[in-house]
Amino acid sequence: MKTNLEKYQKDLDGLISKGEHLDLYLLYELGEINKKNYKNIDDKILEKISKHSFKKEYHGWYNEALALIKQIYPDRLEDFMSFYKIEKRKDLTCETYTISDYMIGLVKQNSLGEIILPVSTVYVKFQQQCYILASIKDRFNSSLYDIKQLLQADVFDSEIDSAKELCKKGFYRAAGAICGVVIEKHLNEVCTQHQIKVTKKNPGINDYNELLKSNNAIDIPAWRNIQRLADLRNMCDHHKDIEPTKDNIEELIAGTDKILKTIF
Repeated sequence: MKTNLEKYQKDLDGLISKGEHLDLYLLYELGEINKKNYKNIDDKILEKISKHSFKKEYHGWYNEALALIKQIYPDRLEDFMSFYKIEKRKDLTCETYTISDYMIGLVKQNSLGEIILPVSTVYVKFQQQCYILASIKDRFNSSLYDIKQLLQADVFDSEIDSAKELCKKGFYRAAGAICGVVIEKHLNEVCTQHQIKVTKKNPGINDYNELLKSNNAIDIPAWRNIQRLADLRNMCDHHKDIEPTKDNIEELIAGTDKILKTIF
């Protein structure tokens, strides 16, 4: 069974490779890859590149890269996002022009209608994002890299596997209890990552859920989903007069697994 570390490495390698392809697509869109600049370029390669669109394919890459950096390299998350978009700026300059500006075709012109801020500026910003992504590779191999979260994720995966086995054998309450503990531990870690102070002495799933929602760490759909899982967990722990069903526990297990993979 692959460890989470191996999974992250595989995802990272895939994103780096995709970034290299996007680099070519962007250069082509900017008019930098053509017969004039690359006299020996293969026609088949040029045709293949022309069938792709940086503007269409970038968003999927960005979303995946953003999630990975948030989990593995949160110190560089703000830098990575700033190359895509800047919330506040006084003027449009080479420094403040971002990838999102390029996506909507924003340019800066003088009084004569001449473009004085080349959109090629976007290429530098995208390169910086690729460099940040590539730098994560060094963190995997560094003895200074804190792998606490990755090891914890491995433990959680093992506990979910245990819950699945218990569910198969009909031990529904035990399986649900395991899921409840996993959710609580994970949400506690998410609060720590977002620097959300937990004041309650013995917080439960709903306590963490409310804190994350009030601090805008999760959206409404995620908040509602966690509420539902908390109800299922409570059925296993507290409502002795209501017996959880196999469907209840399978829903709880699937929901727990989803939380681990989507809420950071």
